[in-house]
Amino acid sequence: MDASCGDLQVDVNGEETFFIHEEIISLYCGKIRKLFGKSKGAATNLKVIFHDFPGGPESFELVSRFCYNNGRIDINPCSAPRLFCAAHYLEMNETVSGSHNLLEQTEKSLEEIKFWSWPELLSALKNCHNLVSVSSSSGILQRCLDSLVARLVFTSETSPSCPSSSSPESSVLRLSTDSKSTESLRSGFLRSTWWFEDLVTVLTPNLVKLLVKSMVLHKFDLGVTSRFLFYYQKSRFIIANSDEKREITETVIDSLSLLDQRSVPCKSLFGILRVSLNLNIKKLSKNSLEHMIGSQLDQATLDNLLVLPPHGSNHLYDVNLVLQYVKHFLAGKGGRGVPTSEMKKVVRLIDSYIAEVAPDPRLKASKFLALVTALPESARDSYDEIYHAIDIYLRVHTRLSDGEKTSICESVNYDKLSTETCNHLTQNEKFPSRFATNALKAQQRKLENLFRDMDLKKRLVAPVETEAKDGRCEEVVLYAEQVVHDGKKVDIVDENEKMKAHLEGMQWRVVELEKVCRKMQTQMTKILKSRMSRQPSSKSLPRLCS
Repeated sequence: MDASCGDLQVDVNGEETFFIHEEIISLYCGKIRKLFGKSKGAATNLKVIFHDFPGGPESFELVSRFCYNNGRIDINPCSAPRLFCAAHYLEMNETVSGSHNLLEQTEKSLEEIKFWSWPELLSALKNCHNLVSVSSSSGILQRCLDSLVARLVFTSETSPSCPSSSSPESSVLRLSTDSKSTESLRSGFLRSTWWFEDLVTVLTPNLVKLLVKSMVLHKFDLGVTSRFLFYYQKSRFIIANSDEKREITETVIDSLSLLDQRSVPCKSLFGILRVSLNLNIKKLSKNSLEHMIGSQLDQATLDNLLVLPPHGSNHLYDVNLVLQYVKHFLAGKGGRGVPTSEMKKVVRLIDSYIAEVAPDPRLKASKFLALVTALPESARDSYDEIYHAIDIYLRVHTRLSDGEKTSICESVNYDKLSTETCNHLTQNEKFPSRFATNALKAQQRKLENLFRDMDLKKRLVAPVETEAKDGRCEEVVLYAEQVVHDGKKVDIVDENEKMKAHLEGMQWRVVELEKVCRKMQTQMTKILKSRMSRQPSSKSLPRLCS
């Protein structure tokens, strides 16, 4: 505007200056009226500077038109958010000359938001981009988001009424498949995701989390929500710079953490992890991502865990990251305990990972030991894999101190080693001899348990043998009472044959174990003699503390 058009100069956010009549604008704007209420009589040099005017010059121009048009203006879904926030900012809540004030008019317009078309709703949401601070406090942004989510909830239950031409839904018409079932599956998927592209082009990262919160509140399909977040990240990355990628990634992680983790695919989380490695995302988001992955660790694969370490580290893989996963996995069940099936999967996964990182010559003993002991001892049925990983580690790391080697070897539960592994251990010079003795003792305990078990089985079979010889029915009854299971009596003769076969198998195992033990004892004796013969004379070297 030219200076001759008004006596008030308005600087809007340093972007543009307006020259207007103070008397006209003050009639409708309470904020300006308060500023110049005591300046009546002053004719020139009136000026006001707005540093945070919502919507900038475009919004102020709309307000000026309203004032110069005697309080009348066409309000549509595109202009409603701007006018509403501007009216709040300028305190335009007073009625003049019988006309409705601007705040009241925009409020009435927003009450019709549920009748807006999909493109109109997107347009209104897009206009909220520059109004986030004011629109959030005034409620306009939340109204738009709630209306949009309500529309998505409705269309997910029926079919989208007004998808845009650029949305994935429109591409359904272009799809052709040979299988009707495949076409049905694909069209069903597109019916639930037709809005993805529309919102990717409209939503800034600071609006995405607000949208997800509204989706959770309205009980929208969380599986679809998580797919949208991954789609949003991939789509926006195409034209984003490094800083924008970091902001997008943090937003997606923070939004995913709001969802039920059963709706978030573990594979996709690892995809986000690999993207985030070089973006230096904030620690809070990093911890949140680790927690989400840890809670689903039983669904991970070995390749997922083989992540390069942070820049500057000389390890082959990021062991600390895996330790965090295990920590979150064990703590993620809320004190209810980890289901056995999930625990077994994680044990197999971590044991494979330990074997994979064991050859790393730069892996410290403390980190290796932390991996071995990360899961509770009771979680493993067998320590064979751990033993073989330790064997590799000891062969690669030949300069370990006696204390480090002892700590690592003590982490093995020798009672949970197989006979073959124990046999291998007795010939393994990398293991201190006392641990080979532990393995031998563990095998002897197995023998004792077998003998005890055999004795118990013999006692169960004895009454049947007596009955067969003496024909005493009473003992048959006693035995029958012992073999009642879930209210059903077991066939005595058949059960007796099974027990005899089991006893014969146990006897064979005892014989084999006795052979192994004798062999191990012989080997142990030879090894000890060999080691003693290679030790230096006590006269030439001081005696070491054992």
